[in-house]
Amino acid sequence: MPSETKKIKATITLLLTLSLLLTVSVHYALAAEDFWTTKTPLPTENGIQAAVVNGKIYVIGDSNKYVSNPLYEYDPATDTWTTKNPVPTPRDNFAVAACQNKIYCIGEYTENGSTGLNEAYDPATDTWETKTSMPTKRYQMQANAVDGKIYVIGGRTGGQYTTVALNEVYDPETDTWTTKEPIPYPVVSYASEVVDNKIYVIGGQDEFHDSLNLNFTQIYNPETDTWSQGAQTPVAIWQATAGATTGTMAPKRIYVLGGEGGFADPLDQNYIYDPETDVWTTGTPIPTARLSPAVGVVDDLIYVIGGGVGWLKTTATVEQYTPVGYIPEFPSWIILPLFLTVTLVVAICRRKLSKANNPAFILGA
Repeated sequence: MPSETKKIKATITLLLTLSLLLTVSVHYALAAEDFWTTKTPLPTENGIQAAVVNGKIYVIGDSNKYVSNPLYEYDPATDTWTTKNPVPTPRDNFAVAACQNKIYCIGEYTENGSTGLNEAYDPATDTWETKTSMPTKRYQMQANAVDGKIYVIGGRTGGQYTTVALNEVYDPETDTWTTKEPIPYPVVSYASEVVDNKIYVIGGQDEFHDSLNLNFTQIYNPETDTWSQGAQTPVAIWQATAGATTGTMAPKRIYVLGGEGGFADPLDQNYIYDPETDVWTTGTPIPTARLSPAVGVVDDLIYVIGGGVGWLKTTATVEQYTPVGYIPEFPSWIILPLFLTVTLVVAICRRKLSKANNPAFILGA
């Protein structure tokens, strides 16, 4: 019965095709994007800085009138918080960067004025170490790590009209500082991130500029020590924070989150920048509007932590954002039942095929 054999072979092919399509369909059905989820809140209100080391987010809390800066470790895999060794020197308005599996807190504003203090935290030992101070005492700036070095750009050295265009670079290997090309428009309290070894300085406040709060995208290339200008943001960006996706689980993008619309007026904005096309778009707003939140990115999922929600009001809320174009890893629990089902069906069809090719079966014996 040649026709019987062909039918069984066709059935096997069809089943294998359907199994493959089912696998792909389940994979993409489980993919969610541009979506927010609430997570376990920060143990204390107002996380002001965050850095990621080995898949965990380290959040430094408010200095509480320069009494202490608590440090918390968040594990996204278990949605749990652990209290760690606090920052040795209580401070405010400092910069944080993760570099070579250590976290650096640089600069500060204290009750005695600004400093260039530089302290490094080792998550592996839960210990702090004092490093060489930044040459220029300042605060209200960001720090970014590129190729094993930390770039601290802009900031303010004192009160009004003390914003600087400085670009000072710290080398952890030699514990030394050097000076690079200054930023074209000096800014404070800007959003900043790194994509493909370029530093993006977004918005901020320039007290020497007519509009004060800027919508500029200033791009620094450490390799060539040069600056360029990207597309302007849809609105002026002030007191916002940025997080970047890597292209592994989601396309390479910079997400500018939160901000201040007026005096102590928190925003829920979520602006998305594509470095390749130099285009800005918008994403789903943050459920909890906030200014100056801490942001950490793990496996291309973005965590917005703490921040201000009004005049002298802060929040401990943690919200996870699944970015545009995000594709999750294939769920391992689906693989086994699919495999067993396909194996069983193929075994049955092969048995029928074997009988169909058996002369006794063909002759009806």
